[in-house]
Amino acid sequence: MNAIISASDLARDLAGAHPPVLLDVRWQLTAAKAAGEPPFDGRAEYEAGHLPGAVYVDLDRELAAAPGQGGRHPLPDLAHFGAAMRRAGVSSGTPVVVYDGGQGWAAARAWWLLRWTGHPDVRVLDGGLPSWEGPLDKSVPAPPEGDFVPEPGSTGLLDADAAAALARSGVLLDARAGERYRGEVEPIDPVAGHIPGAVSAPTTENVGADGRFLPAGELRARFKGLGVTEGSRVGVYCGSGVSAAHEVLALAAAGLPAELYVGSWSEWSSDPDRPVAVGPDPQ
Repeated sequence: MNAIISASDLARDLAGAHPPVLLDVRWQLTAAKAAGEPPFDGRAEYEAGHLPGAVYVDLDRELAAAPGQGGRHPLPDLAHFGAAMRRAGVSSGTPVVVYDGGQGWAAARAWWLLRWTGHPDVRVLDGGLPSWEGPLDKSVPAPPEGDFVPEPGSTGLLDADAAAALARSGVLLDARAGERYRGEVEPIDPVAGHIPGAVSAPTTENVGADGRFLPAGELRARFKGLGVTEGSRVGVYCGSGVSAAHEVLALAAAGLPAELYVGSWSEWSSDPDRPVAVGPDPQ
């Protein structure tokens, strides 16, 4: 099953006999708040117009727990996450399509959580809302309660120790911007730099100018150039486990399985005992 879906294929599926559940996960990093601007309001954006039948999902409240020692977007309480998914109409036997405002990070976080907790059929709308050419709706649907119960997988998730080990034994990709990886700037977290042994792999390089994923062959070539080959054990981290989920999605689109370090740099850098590397060299 492909991890992404085009807008045209989604329109076809929505018109079919078994339409997918639609989740709208519009979200942006709240850096604007520090500049004195109002924070991004995903729910307000949703209420101003969304794909017909889509249910809004709040990344900060339903796809993550409160910030703390586990990072800025730690795993949500799974009972809370499951209840949110059921309220949105998610059932194990019904396909799910997730979209956001176009960046793809938030949608990928929802995709990863649903896949990791056992949903068999989840895809992300390639290009997000801007790729949709059909009508938008302002009404808020009340879907029938779903039956999805999260059952975490035994693989796919890394903690700090496992990420450190994977940086030595496999390939650990850092999905943040290159300047954050190199330690030149750090606008959010307490320490600048990267996990020793990690390879810089900005998630922005997985998409084209239109925000859609590069073709699978180009993605495979990109990851091969970063040291990922078939059979490699691959992990990904970012600042707080959101943009890294987008890189895991890109790897999946390329046919390459990968694991996510959810705590990411926000957790790693909060522990003064964890080593930090700076500069372009992974070590």
